[in-house]
Amino acid sequence: MAEKKKETGKKKENPKADVEGPAAGEGQFRIRWDQASARSVYANVINAQGTREEIVLFFGMNQAWDANQREMTVQLTDRVVLNPFAAKRLFILLGNVLKEYEKKYGTLDVESRKPAGG
Repeated sequence: MAEKKKETGKKKENPKADVEGPAAGEGQFRIRWDQASARSVYANVINAQGTREEIVLFFGMNQAWDANQREMTVQLTDRVVLNPFAAKRLFILLGNVLKEYEKKYGTLDVESRKPAGG
């Protein structure tokens, strides 16, 4: 009998693979985020370039932060290409996330950060 219940119930291969947004009311669109093939990467360096048709974000790692070094090599690991509309939505989204972060943890002052010894 338990098997029958399992068959008729909602089946999920990986319960952590799905993240659902707020419940959609009548007439609202609901997004189901499928994270089954997502991967996590860490980047401590980011750069961006743009043309009329696309915005390109480059993510990478700098292994050594020595204030005395004259040159640094950044290992680029990922590139994300966005159309300008998606880039603008990302800009707004990141702004909102950072506002919430600063409300909770305090202001991030990235302008005044200088390398050690400088």
